[in-house]
Amino acid sequence: MTRTFRIGTRGSALARAQAETTLAALQRAHPEGAFTIVEVSTQGDRDRTTSLSRIGGAGIFVREIESALLEERIDIAVHSLKDMPTETRAGLIIAAVPEREDVRDALVSRSGATLEGLPPGARVGTGSARRMAQLRALRADLAVTDIRGNVDTRLRKVTEGEYDAAVLAVAGLSRLGRLEEATQVLSLEAMLPAPGQGALAVQVRVGDAEALALVGVLDDGAVHFAVDGERAVLAALGGGCLLPVAAHGIIEGQRLSLRALVAHPSGSPVLRGRAEGPAAEAEALGAAVAEGLLRAGARALIEATEATR
Repeated sequence: MTRTFRIGTRGSALARAQAETTLAALQRAHPEGAFTIVEVSTQGDRDRTTSLSRIGGAGIFVREIESALLEERIDIAVHSLKDMPTETRAGLIIAAVPEREDVRDALVSRSGATLEGLPPGARVGTGSARRMAQLRALRADLAVTDIRGNVDTRLRKVTEGEYDAAVLAVAGLSRLGRLEEATQVLSLEAMLPAPGQGALAVQVRVGDAEALALVGVLDDGAVHFAVDGERAVLAALGGGCLLPVAAHGIIEGQRLSLRALVAHPSGSPVLRGRAEGPAAEAEALGAAVAEGLLRAGARALIEATEATR
């Protein structure tokens, strides 16, 4: 193999860690291969202060990397799957979804208090409408507010007292070797994750047969089915990653168990749905869950969130 495959990623510490994990897996699978990492600046990285909902919506951490892939400046792209729009960009394909990290969220608090132990009015930071709504459903007395920045920045804002606590993905803390800083890992019953949370998407050009074959060995079929179902919920609701929508799929044998929720930004009401069926029908199951949520009134909750931007 004489070609050097360029792996594109954002420049944050977490994105680099994810790209390096992918590179190491590719090297194990293809010891004769040559790989290098290329950093690509994204809109979401350049503006670290404006609320995510105000600077471009879905794809703000993805678009420039996909453009680099289409323009052949890179050959492989590594993304956090939860950041990706549900509509696949023409000419590109998610060739692999590797083994998934922990899908749960974690609370990091300055005092060491759990979510239940935070005092009324405590300032809790998150950049996610999904987390905001679920936090308010659990603790309406908390001051749940927007927070921006990478993992290090968010943790520092808690340590320095700008926030009493913050909620972050367990996967991100784990990949950075900082999981011990979590005060509490929140249960799936308390905080359902974002579609695709904890998973990576390894993307290549549709016509690049060599890269497709190279990357395909990293794919975890069960995880791929699960996230397909989760993302189908989001797609059928007509929304992107900035909506208060959660979904989580579990594969047992050849069957997928999928549950999802849509919440009002205030935390009430919260609509929940679930379905179970053949894993190979993941996308149809996701659409069915979304249809049930829409019948129950999910559209009004989504519009309420959009109206607050």
